[in-house]
Amino acid sequence: MTDLARRSALALALAAGLAGSAHAAVPADRPWMDRSLSPDRRAELIVAAMTDDEKFRMIRADFGQKNDKAPHSPESLEGAGFVPSIPRLGLAALNETDAGLGVTRPGNDGLGAISLPAGLATAASFDPAVAHAGGRMIGGEARGKGYGVLLAGGVNLVRDPRNGRNFEYAGEDPVLAGTMAGAAVRGVQEQKVVATVKHFAINDLESGRNTLSADIDPVALRESDLLAFQLAIAKGDPGSVMSSYNKVNGTYAGEHDWLLNQVLKQEWGFKGWVMSDWGGVHSGAKAALAGLDQESAGEVFDKEVFFDKPLREAYAAGQFPKTRLDDMVKRIMRSLFAHGVIDQPMKPTKVPYEADRIVARDALEAGAVLLRNQDALLPLARKGQSVVVIGGRADKGVLAGGGSSAVSDVAGDPVPGLEPKAWPGPVKYHASAPLTFMRKLGGKVSFDEGTDPAAAAKAAANADVAVVFVTKWAAESFDTPNLALPDGQDALVEAVAKANPKTIVVLETNGPVAMPWLDHVGAVMQAWYPGAGGGEAIARLLYGVSAPSGRLPLTWPKDESQLPRTTIAGAGLYSKEKPADNVDYNIEGADVGYRWFEKTKREPLFAFGYGLTYTSFAYSEFSVDKDASGHPVAHVTVKNTGKVAGADVPQIYVTAPGASTRRLAGWSKVSLKPGASQRVDIPLEPLALARYDDKAKRWQVAAGSYSVKLARSATDVATETSLTLPESFPTAKAP
Repeated sequence: MTDLARRSALALALAAGLAGSAHAAVPADRPWMDRSLSPDRRAELIVAAMTDDEKFRMIRADFGQKNDKAPHSPESLEGAGFVPSIPRLGLAALNETDAGLGVTRPGNDGLGAISLPAGLATAASFDPAVAHAGGRMIGGEARGKGYGVLLAGGVNLVRDPRNGRNFEYAGEDPVLAGTMAGAAVRGVQEQKVVATVKHFAINDLESGRNTLSADIDPVALRESDLLAFQLAIAKGDPGSVMSSYNKVNGTYAGEHDWLLNQVLKQEWGFKGWVMSDWGGVHSGAKAALAGLDQESAGEVFDKEVFFDKPLREAYAAGQFPKTRLDDMVKRIMRSLFAHGVIDQPMKPTKVPYEADRIVARDALEAGAVLLRNQDALLPLARKGQSVVVIGGRADKGVLAGGGSSAVSDVAGDPVPGLEPKAWPGPVKYHASAPLTFMRKLGGKVSFDEGTDPAAAAKAAANADVAVVFVTKWAAESFDTPNLALPDGQDALVEAVAKANPKTIVVLETNGPVAMPWLDHVGAVMQAWYPGAGGGEAIARLLYGVSAPSGRLPLTWPKDESQLPRTTIAGAGLYSKEKPADNVDYNIEGADVGYRWFEKTKREPLFAFGYGLTYTSFAYSEFSVDKDASGHPVAHVTVKNTGKVAGADVPQIYVTAPGASTRRLAGWSKVSLKPGASQRVDIPLEPLALARYDDKAKRWQVAAGSYSVKLARSATDVATETSLTLPESFPTAKAP
């Protein structure tokens, strides 16, 4: 026997011995701790061992933070939710925390956290690897701080750019949103933390979110918002789904049998649990029988704890069966077993905050979108060019969105005391000042606060280039009534641009804003809410250390008149106006965003998928065929024809036989050095080619000829071809 063979045999014997020891170490009275069993079997065993009281304890999570409505447990880590330990069963306490951009509560180290840039910035990267890396980062911080559930995975579509919560989501296209959210969820759960895809479903406005009914044809819903969820669940395998506040066609989402039981659990085969949003439960047995598995923080946010006394009474009266109670608990336990939360108990670990800040920085570099760059004004020169930075508190940090996803930066708040201080505030900034990093990279860089347009204009006139930072805060629980910038910032930009035509505007916003000064400035960069590494990322992009490569994950309208609904009833922070009882999404149906603009023949200010960079790319040898499994695949050679390295995003749009609008079916992000080229294969998402057949309850790709377009954006088509497909019936698949 060779040395290698002996070492291999020894390793196999050791592994077998360890496995045997692990199996032998399973207590006889706790067979569910046997890791060799499937998560389903382990869940069955522990549920069978539970008392009814223990089961009822598992189906409601208390509010984790100290409050005057319930006693506080020392096991709670002050997070969003908390389920106490059950020592008899060997179950540790389960702590939950917000949210999709980072850990919002201090956790067991008592510190802040690192925030990713806005979800729209990650979506704008058009790179699932960026979403995956961000998910791993925030999942690792959650585990390091002691949290077993991270309320991450926002996938509601951007139907209206004024929605206050758009920054948490992943754009207007269901294939893009589902793919990016799925990658993020997968990253979170690789850290042995359960992720929660939310908010199920069509929670696409915040005004009146607790009472409004989102009204839409079920087929249109299937082909838009639900498709995003279907893909995110298939690609990410989340342990939990969070139901939304709103009603769907007249029924609360948390009491919606069709949504929760028929579609999510039966048709899609979701095996995890459905938790409520905080304050989203309105009944006991009705909600539980409709598919809701866990009430979140009902003692603080709901009228009563519906999953305690009311549900127990229904149980005792035979109106709520034991089989359903057991199913609710089994779903929770299955996810905790499947994703390693129970097998790897939470232990305090040192969180690598500075390394995580680099992850956040890189995410913004990949997702910032260069919207305008006249006469190659950007990148800025590293030497011999004077620059004045104006406004946006760019000397202090970068703006964050508000509400439950707002992360307190581990470096502290550089701009404390901003209004509103009450919910959904306080307004927060991340301590990553663009000015600081610009001074490290550039030559002469000065600063003006931008509070006086005349003074700012004078400063701009005395510099070679002016960089104006403008901001617009948005948050959960309210929508903005219009697309205008607040606080006179339009006048500031106009004054600066008049004084110096070499003016660059950096936007820190929730999404599209009106830009009446657009034709008067040299360059515009959308930096979204930039995150904890945002200041450095912006500086590196402005000075060409890296090249912008983001593409818009939403359509940028010229004004509100181009939207399906020109006004939002009840919009505005602390608005006294009554919100709508019903929102008619049948206006656009499944034709969301760029498809609405194509259908109604409207020209946006900037198209979905649009974005500039510092180099140029050429396409050649475009073709479409089928792989060995019969799935369509596009092929194109991409060449960097410019003088600097950069990344391109060739996009594939497909128009089905007889359809009036195209759909994004695939894309690829390609990084190339100057002069380099690469042959790229782009698999097309089968569900983007299909329509939902409501009678047959399945997706159907119709037989016929499909128009396949290679494009730089939804409106900039480079070339096209056709592909003939037979009838088929696709399903959502994991990557």
